[in-house]
Amino acid sequence: MNILLITQEDILAGSTFSVSYLAKGLAAKGHTVIVVARPGSVLHHLMENSPVTFVPLSIKSRLDRHAIKIVATLVRHYDIQVINAQSSKDRYITVIARWWYRLPVVLLHTRRQISLSMGGFFQNLIYVKGTDKIVAVSDGVKRSLMEKQIPADHIAVVYNGTPTEKYNHLKPEVVQELSNRFSIVPQDIVIGCIARRKKQDQLLKALDQIGRPVKVIFVGIREDEELKAIRASFQFPHQVYYEGEQEGAYALHYYKLFTCTVLCSTTEGLSQGLLESMYLGTPVIATAAAGNLDLVQEGQNGLLFPDADIAVLAQCIRSIIQDTDLRKKLIQGGITTASDTFSIDRTIHNYEKLYSELLSSRKF
Repeated sequence: MNILLITQEDILAGSTFSVSYLAKGLAAKGHTVIVVARPGSVLHHLMENSPVTFVPLSIKSRLDRHAIKIVATLVRHYDIQVINAQSSKDRYITVIARWWYRLPVVLLHTRRQISLSMGGFFQNLIYVKGTDKIVAVSDGVKRSLMEKQIPADHIAVVYNGTPTEKYNHLKPEVVQELSNRFSIVPQDIVIGCIARRKKQDQLLKALDQIGRPVKVIFVGIREDEELKAIRASFQFPHQVYYEGEQEGAYALHYYKLFTCTVLCSTTEGLSQGLLESMYLGTPVIATAAAGNLDLVQEGQNGLLFPDADIAVLAQCIRSIIQDTDLRKKLIQGGITTASDTFSIDRTIHNYEKLYSELLSSRKF
């Protein structure tokens, strides 16, 4: 198949990496893959030295006439059969391009996070009438789309996956260097979170209820006034570190420091961060919301807590610290989940199957 993946998202986040895994995985299976994204973007760099053809394009608006024409030109030049759009602006321009230029292509939109803004007659016209299918990366995302009146039969669930090869280059010396930087000793409890700003305040509020001092390492954010105020109220001498954004391959080393990973987000489609933690043998605690419910099976491969229930979050952390058997069970369950159930091979296979089915059924 000849496949065009297009996105204007340009952030160091799991969704960006998921697009890169999809592109490279499809190319490795022998498909011709064209990725269209902003020049100099994170995705641009991720596509370097790969069999994927990268085309730089900055989309100025949802009605960018130049971008619409470029999409049509690419479809004709590369004989594209499938377009898979990934973010807001490119969803609009791909629909308009197909309508305006009568492009003989299958068009899908992938939704990687819980739908917060979509809805209304015009958006539904674009997203439903303009596409052959909307792909949700979890049942949680599908439910959020259905709440915005997207018909259930127009939504296909294809779970995100994580590729084994991304974990092959962890360096023990980097882990040791990080451990030395934070003065970590065997008796320390180290709680980690690798994510953009996603309700990390809940984790800080839970610390004093754990009953002992702990270390917390946030990767992906810097301290803001809200977080600073919570830290100022600590009764225990907790140590909190903010590492800001870190390159993806380097960030993986932090998981080896963590006693557990905590994700307080309620908008996850299907979290790469949780998958990474599971794969690397670090137990996970997550909000019982959105795509976390697809990924985390309570007491089997992780623990769940209700959004904003600080007492339950603190209890989850205490359980992982104090219950050795539970900790071992969660670690093994997490490794199996990340390496098998949510492998990138399954994701690629399911996208291939969906693309093929839509091509076979569509009459141009």
